Amino acid sequence: MKAVKVEHVVQETPDITTIYFPSIGEAHPGQYFMVWLPGVDEIPMSLSTIGDPSSISIRVVGDATRALSQLKKGDKIGLRGPLGNGYTIKGKHPLLVGGGTGIASLTPLAEEMVANGVKPTFLIGARSRSQLLFKERLSKLLGLGLVISTDDGSEGFHGYASNYAGNLITKGGFDNVYICGPELMAVKIWADADRLNISVQASLERLCKCAVGLCGSCAVGPYRVCRDGPVFDSAKLREVAFDFGKRRMDASGRMIRVDH
Repeated sequence: MKAVKVEHVVQETPDITTIYFPSIGEAHPGQYFMVWLPGVDEIPMSLSTIGDPSSISIRVVGDATRALSQLKKGDKIGLRGPLGNGYTIKGKHPLLVGGGTGIASLTPLAEEMVANGVKPTFLIGARSRSQLLFKERLSKLLGLGLVISTDDGSEGFHGYASNYAGNLITKGGFDNVYICGPELMAVKIWADADRLNISVQASLERLCKCAVGLCGSCAVGPYRVCRDGPVFDSAKLREVAFDFGKRRMDASGRMIRVDH
């Protein structure tokens, strides 16, 4: 665990905040840190910027994310990591699909791809135009390679990102698909790609407590998301298909239905 000071804070959208802090070690796109706020909680967060400074992007969903979103320059947080595995760049024609704050995890991947001579198509989806994360950052990076969907039709494709992604995948031309976002979105995109034998890497989200694979709260099939993920490839996604998009464990250890 290392304590770092917040360098600056950016309000990205009405409900997403990005916190910048000094880098504490080499990380790869898709890896995560356990972020600790004394007296509040420790939660997993993927990096939305890799380098110095690094960043995490937060949407308020509970006490810990609310406390993180209220941090100011000079406040301290504890970081444990980087942890887990990340995305692996494969192929020459990748499609990236990020929904909501899932865009944050895939943005450093898009930047690394471009740096390595691979220019992806990146579909970002949100409920409305005002909730699109990193639109300007990605537009500068990708130009026409950035495509957009909004649930309410306020920008880009009118409908769910999963439906637009399905259209793009069916038209052909992509050799790899990378997904991060709501699980019901991810499982539909994976199924569409898998039917066409297109390789998929998806970042899964589960309740992570220990981050070392011992407590089992983040189990998906025989795997632990904290240790064996958070990024799973097509072979492992097929292996955990009875859990993926269907059920997860809540804080009490009870299995509940995946509903988003």
